[in-house]
Amino acid sequence: MRPNRNPHRYNQGQALSPWREALNQIIFGSETAAGRTFDLLLIVAILLSIGVVMLDSVAEIQQRYADALFRAEWAFTALFTLEYLLRLVCVRRPWLYIRSFFGIIDLLSILPAYLGLLLPGAGYMLTLRVLRLLRIFRILKLSEYLDEANVLAVALANSLRKITVFLYAVLTLVVVFGALMYVVEGPQAGFTSIPKAVYWAIVTITTVGYGDIAPKTALGQLIASAIMIMGYGIIAVPTGIYSAELINSRNNRGLDNRACRNCGAAGHDFDAAHCKYCGERIGD
Repeated sequence: MRPNRNPHRYNQGQALSPWREALNQIIFGSETAAGRTFDLLLIVAILLSIGVVMLDSVAEIQQRYADALFRAEWAFTALFTLEYLLRLVCVRRPWLYIRSFFGIIDLLSILPAYLGLLLPGAGYMLTLRVLRLLRIFRILKLSEYLDEANVLAVALANSLRKITVFLYAVLTLVVVFGALMYVVEGPQAGFTSIPKAVYWAIVTITTVGYGDIAPKTALGQLIASAIMIMGYGIIAVPTGIYSAELINSRNNRGLDNRACRNCGAAGHDFDAAHCKYCGERIGD
């Protein structure tokens, strides 16, 4: 397994001016009272802003409180825009922060508001701000949850090739069955084209069964029955693949999730006494 790259490398480098260092500790750190207060207020603001976007989608509420919701939405957008700019100002390597996971999430949390000025409806994508709540694991020191999330991610990555092959096989089946049903049933039963028949095959083989299209002939119903039964067996395949990789990932974990007090990096060897990225002592 490749060693984990330091997720906070954008905050490494030469020391900043005193006021930027202090701002960095407040915005990116959660060890101080000011940093924890900032993070908790940010979480509250995120939750409130998501609530505003959701309420704005309710017709009755939107008609009655349109102006208040509009002002609140732009107030939160201005607040998050200012916060994003402050993060760029106080981080040591801004470009790396922009390209980082949280940097991208922070940018996506404000872009829909500005895109909404050009593309109506884009503003509702502000619900992406909910992804910013992932910071709550760091803020509340829930490192064990991050460790479990890393296990899930590793298992998913290891099973990706097998699942890709499986999906290719399923795609082949739905195309074949879709074409077959198009020939057997035809437009009079709703199978007006092969793509429409492939859509029916996907809905059927995944056991969703919307019922908007259904075979009428005995042969078509026989084929549909076979696809439905096959669907139950197919559902178990990716689950089994992922479960096996999940067990392997748990059994083969060779890294500890201790966080370095200096740079915040995790993923060290269990017997490591110093951080592999900055050399700070992590044992104790």
